[in-house]
Amino acid sequence: MKKFFKSLMLISVCLGLSATVNAKTFRYATTGDILGLDPHANNEGPTNTMKGNIYGRMLHRKADLSLEPDLATKWEKLDANTWRFSLRRGVKFHNGNDFNADDVLFSYKRQTQEASDMSFALATIKQINKVDDYTVDLITKGPDPILLLNMPMFYIVDKEWIEANNAFEVVRASGSTNFANVNTNGTGPFKVVEWIQDTRIVLEPFEGYWGKNQIQHNLTKAVFTPISNDATRVAALLSGEIDLMYPVPLQDVKRLNNDPNTEALEGPELRTIFLGYDQWRNESLDMPGSGKNPFKDKRVRQAFHHAININAIKRVVMRNAATPTGLMIAPGINGFQKDMNNRVSYDPDAAKKLLADAGYPNGFPVTFDCPNDRYVNDEEICTAVIPMLERVGIKVTPNFQTKSKHFNKIGKAQSNNTSFFMLGWTPGSYDALNPLMQLMTTGKPGHGDWNCGQFNHPRVAELTEMIKTEMDDQKRNSMIREAFKIHQDEFGHIPLHQQALAWGIRTKTVKSVIQRPFNDVDLRYVVMK
Repeated sequence: MKKFFKSLMLISVCLGLSATVNAKTFRYATTGDILGLDPHANNEGPTNTMKGNIYGRMLHRKADLSLEPDLATKWEKLDANTWRFSLRRGVKFHNGNDFNADDVLFSYKRQTQEASDMSFALATIKQINKVDDYTVDLITKGPDPILLLNMPMFYIVDKEWIEANNAFEVVRASGSTNFANVNTNGTGPFKVVEWIQDTRIVLEPFEGYWGKNQIQHNLTKAVFTPISNDATRVAALLSGEIDLMYPVPLQDVKRLNNDPNTEALEGPELRTIFLGYDQWRNESLDMPGSGKNPFKDKRVRQAFHHAININAIKRVVMRNAATPTGLMIAPGINGFQKDMNNRVSYDPDAAKKLLADAGYPNGFPVTFDCPNDRYVNDEEICTAVIPMLERVGIKVTPNFQTKSKHFNKIGKAQSNNTSFFMLGWTPGSYDALNPLMQLMTTGKPGHGDWNCGQFNHPRVAELTEMIKTEMDDQKRNSMIREAFKIHQDEFGHIPLHQQALAWGIRTKTVKSVIQRPFNDVDLRYVVMK
C-alpha cells in the first residue's frame, strides 16, 4: 500500500511538470513551498531565494558572496552617518512602471513596519532622503560598519502598484494573504506567471530586465515544484522529470553519482542548526498549573546540552555530512570566534545531577517542535534527540510539522507558542550582528524576530547596540566575543551543527549551475544544454 501511494505521488508530480517542458525549461524541486511572494513578509531561505529572482535590491550578492550593483549603481559615504546612493536609470518594473527614488523611499517605509519580517536589515537606518529622482541619501542612526552587507536584503517594490492595490500593510504569517503575497511586480530578471500553492511556481524571464545582457542563464521558463518526500524527489531526478533537486538525502549521494545521467554537488553551508527553549514564561506550556518553567533555570539548560550526543548525530543521522558547532554562527561569518567553537561534553550523568539540583530529579514533560521538510534530516535529528533526553528523565512529546506550520507556531505569528524547538539560521548579512539581533536580543524594532525562546540578557543587548556602530574591527570583534561568551555561559541555545550542502543535478540537461553556500538557486546562473 505504501508503495502504491509513493507511485501515485510520483505520477502526480510528473503530470504537473510535463505540461510545461520545453528545450530551455529548468525544473527544480526542494522539500517545501515558499511561504509567500511578498518581499517584505517572511524571512526564510527558499522564500528569500524566490524573492531574489523576482525583485531587485539596492545591491546583489554574487555567487562568491561579494557585492555588485543592482538598483544602485554607485555609493559613497558623505559623513559618519550618511551614505549617498546613485540609482539605476531606465529600469522598468514587470508591469512597465518606471523605477525611481520614490520607490526606494516607499520600500523603506514598508519594509520597516513592525509586521515586516525583513525590518532587521534596515534597523540601523534613521531615514532615507530623496536628493533627486535617481539619488537618495541613507541616514543611519550612527556609524554603520555593515550597511552595505544589508543592502541585498533591501527589496524594492513599485509604490504605484502597491498603493493601487491597497497592499502597504505587510501580513506576516505564512498562509496569510494580502495582494502582495500572491501577486508580484518586481524589477528582477524573472517574473511569476503562475503560483499554485504547494504545487508549483512557474517563472519566465522578464524581457524588460535592465541587466539581461549581463546574466548567464539561457532559460525560457523555470518551474519550481515542492516535493516533500525524499524518495519521490530522488526518483523525479533519476527519471528526468526534474533537472535539479535539493537537498539530496545523504544515503542517496552515492546513488546519484553512480547514475550516468545525474551527479551530486556537495559543499559547505553557512547555516547553523540549533535547538532553543522557552526562557520567558513563568509557567511552562507543558506544565499547566505548576507555576514552574524549568528552562528559566540555567542548570536545566546546561543539562540539555550535556544530554545530547552530537557525535552520534553526526555519524549516524548525518552520515558525517555535518560539522558540530558550539557557536551560533559558522566559519565564514564575520565575527566567528574559532577558539570559542567548543561544545560542553556529552555527559548524561552530569545532566541528571543538574536536573536534580534544579529540583527535577524525575525530569519533566516537554513538547518538542520540529520541522519535517526544511533542513537536512530535520525530523531524523529530532527523533535522535528524543531518546537522549528521555535517558536523563525528560518526557518528550514530539510535534513534527511542515515548515510553514512550524514557523507559525514557534514564531511571532502565534506568540512563540513553543517550549522546545529546532531552528536553522544563515545570517543574511554574513555578519554576527544579524544573529545577535534576530536570535539573541528582543524588545526593539528589527530585534528578536526569531528569538523564539526570548533569550534576554542586558549585557548582550548593550553590546549589540555598540556593535551596530563600532567601526574599529578589533574593538567590534572583542564586543562580539563578549556577547557570544555570555550566550554560551548562559546556555542560551543549543547549537548542533552546520549541515553540508547536497544538490542533485541532471547532467544530461543542465550545463552549469552555481551552488552558493547559502543553499539557494539563483536562476540567473543556470545554463541548460
